[in-house]
Amino acid sequence: MTLYLLTIGIVSILGQVLILRELTVAFYGIELIYILAMGIWLFWTAVGALMGRRRYVPSAAAIGSLFIVFGLLMPGEVAFIRGIRFLFGGIPGSYLPFWQQLTAITLTLLPVGILLGLLFQWAAKFYVSDDRTLAMAYAIESLGGLIGGLSSTLCLKFGIQNFTIVILCSLLSVGILFFPGQSIKTRLKYIPVLIFCMLLPVLWFSPVIDLEMTRWNHPSLIDSRDSPYSRITIAGRAGQLVVFENDVFSFETESAAAEELAHLAAVNHDQLAQVLILGGGVEGVITEILKHAPRQVDYVELNAVLLDLTRKHLPSSYQAPLESETVRIYHADPRSFLKDAKSYDLILVGMPEPNSGQSNRFYTREFFKQCAHKLKPEGVLAFRLRSSENIWTRLVTFRNTSIYLSLASVFSDVVVLPGVTNIIIASNVSLSRDPQQLIERFNQRKIKTRLITPAYINYLYTNDRFAEIAGRLASTKAPPNTDTRPICYQYSSLIWLSKFVPRMMNWDISFWRTSASTGMIPGVLAAGCLIGLFLVVRRWARLQRIILVAMAGFIGMVLETMLILYYQVKSGVLFQNLGILLMVFMAGLAAGSILVRALTASQTAKYGFVRKSIGRSLLIGFGVLSLIFLGLSRLEYQFDILPIAFMLFVTGFLVSGVFAYASLFEVKDQKVVVSPLYAADLLGGCVGSLLGSLLLIPFLGMSQSAALAAILALLALALI
Repeated sequence: MTLYLLTIGIVSILGQVLILRELTVAFYGIELIYILAMGIWLFWTAVGALMGRRRYVPSAAAIGSLFIVFGLLMPGEVAFIRGIRFLFGGIPGSYLPFWQQLTAITLTLLPVGILLGLLFQWAAKFYVSDDRTLAMAYAIESLGGLIGGLSSTLCLKFGIQNFTIVILCSLLSVGILFFPGQSIKTRLKYIPVLIFCMLLPVLWFSPVIDLEMTRWNHPSLIDSRDSPYSRITIAGRAGQLVVFENDVFSFETESAAAEELAHLAAVNHDQLAQVLILGGGVEGVITEILKHAPRQVDYVELNAVLLDLTRKHLPSSYQAPLESETVRIYHADPRSFLKDAKSYDLILVGMPEPNSGQSNRFYTREFFKQCAHKLKPEGVLAFRLRSSENIWTRLVTFRNTSIYLSLASVFSDVVVLPGVTNIIIASNVSLSRDPQQLIERFNQRKIKTRLITPAYINYLYTNDRFAEIAGRLASTKAPPNTDTRPICYQYSSLIWLSKFVPRMMNWDISFWRTSASTGMIPGVLAAGCLIGLFLVVRRWARLQRIILVAMAGFIGMVLETMLILYYQVKSGVLFQNLGILLMVFMAGLAAGSILVRALTASQTAKYGFVRKSIGRSLLIGFGVLSLIFLGLSRLEYQFDILPIAFMLFVTGFLVSGVFAYASLFEVKDQKVVVSPLYAADLLGGCVGSLLGSLLLIPFLGMSQSAALAAILALLALALI
């Protein structure tokens, strides 16, 4: 049964990564959907963990049957996800109604979540029936999760496509039954062999099947490839190519959008010599900026797969500039590149919109400081921000103002050119508002364009929206967007939600500016309610254990989210590093269960006060870790991977340590606590994921969220 538990951990983490990646593409890369999917996944897994009788011990054959079902389910899940838009009658290129999106996600995750929860419950009950402990079962499953995370990371690193990994996951799930002592000893014993043989040709033809399923949503498909950051899809017809990232329109070869960013920024500098382009180069920004005859252009592209795939199919007018001797291409994270970069006359930021934790880091005060340090005295920074040309709703105004204030806190002069796509230009010298001066510079360079003309430049600087937007940005009150308080991507999530709930678009969210004394009132009331709840449940040991484990899952998920996001923001973590960090967390989970089990089994732990001291120490550890992170984030400490990995290991150690403590302290029958404690752990993580990602970190900031985690850990001492 040890091998079963290990395999459950592997396929759980691997399956979660694969299905969430598919859902990300199906719902156009919206991070809110991704976060909701993680919460729903944990919820259904908790439901599976609670199903059935508490004392029921399944047979090995019954557990093996669940592995077979999982192996068949995974390819079906991918096919269902890729067909969601057709099954729900969606219009190509548009969002499904929000309730349909939630229904689709719930239907997708319900079977796999319940199945995995039931798998662990049954395997753990079988395991503990031989006088072993739930703590060790949890540790073995966590070790499997570590292997699953490593496998996912390595597969993506070596370019194995998502659907191919899905089939490998299915083969593992069925193939585990072939190991000695693991097979199904019934008349159905040949079923695993038959299914395994059926999956082998699917694996062989998986690249072809993958492209055909992608063609369901892209009838004019030319090519598609998964990268560690997104799925790149290229479609085309009659010589026109369209590039999608996670099925979101990125650019098309007949567009003039690159002209706006390149030329409107370049005419604000007398003579360009050194230019830095951070993302967006393949869509034509390099082509346009070369018309200003700079001596050197450095192009930094985070996603190497995007560049490699598009270069294979782009027309020669797009490929030739990439081969120019003037252009140097670097595959790196833009923020990491800036640390050791030289000085530039112009920096163009072509990164995606700030609607996720990953992309938001290119629109914060700290990022703008990095850019300012790498600009020459008269250097110019420019980026674009989509909104609307005529009407800015309150949410759009708050989002744009938060970025504007972050930028204005670094640069002495900022100009916003309004349109469907706003061009924002900043410098530490005075920028010209005289269109004639800019037009003269444009004409001197004899630039041929399709969109940017002298008349167009004059219109942008003289229409009534130019002054109106400047006044609105100056008068609106909003928190600046920073690394430790990434409020901008939360605004972006609300803007996306307002597409389905139109009344949201003009919500007044000024309550985030309430005074400290007013904001403390609900916090004090919540703390009082929690203390009262904890004191009441002390009378029931079973309920006490459940709430204790749920609290540990909640605090652990909030801390894990903050640590990974902070490292991502500060260090520009690559996907393989993120995978390493998640594996370290899983290693902490395994270590915590093993060590706490050993401590509680020792001779000195036979006294009740000694065992309680173990539980109290774990909760105090949560508080200390939260306060350490709070202090380091306030100091804007530049974490490298080792301290973050250590803190993630400790976080996992504390979560599983509390789980092991609750499962061992005054528990006579281990089978009875398998379902409630595992479900409590998952539900606590579910709530922590949703509240931490959607509310605490964006609105309160990382420092306040860490302080809250410390307070909750100390309040939980009342449970012991």
